[in-house]
Amino acid sequence: MKTGNKIIVLGCSGSGKSTFSKKLHALTDLPLIHLDNVWWRSDRTHITRDEFDAKLDEILRGDRWIIDGDYSRTYEVRFKACDTVIFLDYSLEECMKGITGRVGQKRTDIPWIEDELDPELVKQVEDYARDSRPVILSLMEKYPDRDHIVFKTRNEAEKWLRAL
Repeated sequence: MKTGNKIIVLGCSGSGKSTFSKKLHALTDLPLIHLDNVWWRSDRTHITRDEFDAKLDEILRGDRWIIDGDYSRTYEVRFKACDTVIFLDYSLEECMKGITGRVGQKRTDIPWIEDELDPELVKQVEDYARDSRPVILSLMEKYPDRDHIVFKTRNEAEKWLRAL
């Protein structure tokens, strides 16, 4: 089994994109970029869209990378640049467990510790299947020349990583 050199990892908040990406990075040695660390500052403010887009464009010009993050506004530009799409297409319940389980945990993919569950994030998770999932599936159809890897469960993803 082989992976590409330009991989995007997509999925609902709480699906474990960052955890999966860190494991994939350890196995492939591809540079890992967490989009949350590009967008957010440690004081919970963020850079402008123009700054984010410029930084993302620079990242996408690289020859090798794993980009972890959903950021639906940038789906298509990332689809155009990648050779592999990994979609963690997990259930609402699994993603809700993911966002509640990380409250109070130190993470490398975001520059602060969440001390409580954000109601806006909960709403985003609840609406993901309606708002974002169809866009990803549509882009997979639009870009059939990319490798598409879709996992429905954490166990499927773990099994795939072990096989690398």
